[in-house]
Formats: sequence, C-alpha cells, structure tokens
Amino acid sequence: MAISYNGLWKLLIDKSMNKTDLMNEVKLSSGTIAKMSKGEPVSMLVLEKICDKLDCDFGDLVHYEREKVGDRLE
Repeated sequence: MAISYNGLWKLLIDKSMNKTDLMNEVKLSSGTIAKMSKGEPVSMLVLEKICDKLDCDFGDLVHYEREKVGDRLE
C-alpha cells in the first residue's frame, strides 16, 4: 500500500505556502510532516485540520496508489 500526499504539496504551492507554514498554521509536529513527506499514514484528525485550514477535502490532499507486483496491482 502506498499513500501519496502529492495533492497536498501541489495545493501548498498554489497557496504560496511551504511545509513549515503548514506546520505552524495547523499546529502540526515536525514528525507528522516528516511522515507525510515519506508517504506514511497520518490520522484522519490531522487531515481534517489541514482541510479546515486550506478549505479543501480529503481527496484534494491524499491519494492511494496500489503497488505493482509483477504484472498485477495489489
């Protein structure tokens, strides 16, 4: 299983923000930002706080990418 936060990173660019701005405005820890940067899961509460601040939906932030094993997706 792979989680992509590319939508969030693109949204930050569109809003002229960086990860530090997001961390400060949403009151996220550097560990949470690090997890997201590595494509690791974070809590729904974290995503909810980000959505509230950036006026968006979960689908704007995160995308599930299936991992390819051989010739098939798992």
